Amino acid sequence: MEDRHPALLMNNGAYDTVFELVIPYLTDPRDRDAVSLVCRRWYEIDALTRKHITMAFCYTATPQRLSQRFPHLESVKLKGKPRAAMFNLIPEDWGGYVTPWVEEISRSLAQLKAVHFRRMIVGDSDLELLARCRGKILEVIKLDKCCGFTTDGLLHITRSCRSLKTLFLEESKVIDKDGQWLREIALNHTALENLNFYLTEIGNVDFQDLELIARRCPLISLKISDCDIVDLIGFFRAAVSLEEFAGGSTNVQQDLEDENSLNEQLGRYAAVSFPQKLCQLGLTYLGNLEMQIVFPVCARLKKLDLLYAFLNTEGHCQVLRRCPNLEVLETRDVIGDRGLGILAKFCKRLRRLRIERGADEQEIEDEEGIVSHAGLISLAQGCTELEYMAVYVSDITNEALECVGMHLHKLSDFRLVLLDREENITDLPLDNGVRSLLSGCSGLRRFALYLRAGGLTDVGLGYIGQHSPNVRWMLLGYVGGSDAGLAEFSKGCPSLQKLEMRGCVFSERAIAQATLQLKSLRYLWVQGYRVSSIGGQDLLAMVRPFWNIELIPPRSVEAPADNGEVVVFEHPAHILAYYSLAGQRTDFPPTVIPLQPAAFHS
Repeated sequence: MEDRHPALLMNNGAYDTVFELVIPYLTDPRDRDAVSLVCRRWYEIDALTRKHITMAFCYTATPQRLSQRFPHLESVKLKGKPRAAMFNLIPEDWGGYVTPWVEEISRSLAQLKAVHFRRMIVGDSDLELLARCRGKILEVIKLDKCCGFTTDGLLHITRSCRSLKTLFLEESKVIDKDGQWLREIALNHTALENLNFYLTEIGNVDFQDLELIARRCPLISLKISDCDIVDLIGFFRAAVSLEEFAGGSTNVQQDLEDENSLNEQLGRYAAVSFPQKLCQLGLTYLGNLEMQIVFPVCARLKKLDLLYAFLNTEGHCQVLRRCPNLEVLETRDVIGDRGLGILAKFCKRLRRLRIERGADEQEIEDEEGIVSHAGLISLAQGCTELEYMAVYVSDITNEALECVGMHLHKLSDFRLVLLDREENITDLPLDNGVRSLLSGCSGLRRFALYLRAGGLTDVGLGYIGQHSPNVRWMLLGYVGGSDAGLAEFSKGCPSLQKLEMRGCVFSERAIAQATLQLKSLRYLWVQGYRVSSIGGQDLLAMVRPFWNIELIPPRSVEAPADNGEVVVFEHPAHILAYYSLAGQRTDFPPTVIPLQPAAFHS
């Protein structure tokens, strides 16, 4: 009895039922959600014993409601801006401010050990308050794709949070003032296991600080901004526990005509020796000439990040044939169909594959550097352990999708984007292939299909609805031909909670009716649709209690092109709709229009 949660004891000091013994040990949030709906007592047990909560959208509840509902939380993950913000589709000032959450955490959640903010606006004052009020117990701080703060804010964290085990800043927009925050870790921290400022603008890095951190802390993972890997030789010697590293680069001028000068440059990297436990690696600006430094560790690599390497198709092939234990690969489509064939032949343990779009000029330099249906067929037949696959393709066929459905039965997350490089795609529409894929991969929980006009008919859209019983998140781009397709789609998808659509032909009324038909839907984002002549009023058909609707009008956005010139992009109107217990939010920027006052019931 003494070891059990004191909040669960009844007035007589005994447990009420056997279920009160079991519920605290349930960790799956879906199980917890189901349990809390059974009766008032189970609801209370869940509230008192829940240790972690993820809020997929920060405007679905107020900070006060969270702390009152779950007063003993030890870990919180909050997501702010919609995913579209990662592609500059959402205005910068849209919202997602972390301040009210930090204020509530500082007041109420005294047991909180871990915070994870994703796509949120975080100020230095927020980090200072968090450090001052919760610094003694915080062990994990993740600022994931966040913006608004500087290294001064990080200094508040590193001075106060001496028990920190994880500091994660990947892809955040950090204003780099100096390296004092890192120096503070080097001098006064002894518990740090994971340090990540990968893909940030942080450049004031003293490599002696990194070496000192490796000597003083049980560092398992280090992901940093770009630096010459030669400067990390001392760090690698000291980091005996390191299992993951990303961010280092090589700096060889590959166009030198003097062979002696080229060999001299390459000789600088001969002294680089990775730690013995290293099994996850990501190097930036790694070219074919320097890739030999990776060969000694290839056999033990479980994860390899080549997204920002300069390897061509042949370079990918040479590296991948040496990686028999690879489980995770991230790269660009320069890997080509030949690279996927090598992957299928030598990397049988592959579980996760992400292939991003490469630069167009890279494709011109390397004619093999495209991924098509042929590569997907080889991959599906050879890597049958795949659970996650996200890939940009230049060509696709029904046969390739059918092959995925036939062989990849463990797939839980599938995402495919059809690029516009190839004008003549001969096997559209993909209706039958999509049906076969969804039927074969019955365990799919996340599904994205981004095509082009004519890529999927209304019939195919209906197939997606019929054969997606377990899919909870879906992204659809340029699919369907009319409102009838969306209506058929919405008759299925019983588990769909988040739906994102772009470049679709559907009317406001059809979108509203589909939203009402999708009973599990909690979140909707649409860009590009048929706007009604009465200014969004057809969307009022989906009005119901707790359902907020926001509109982002069409706008022009300037962005730099590859040649340095500024190009103006026209962004169509957006719809954002979501369930919220907080009522209508109050931090609307001028670029967002609330369609109607949100219904709020306490």
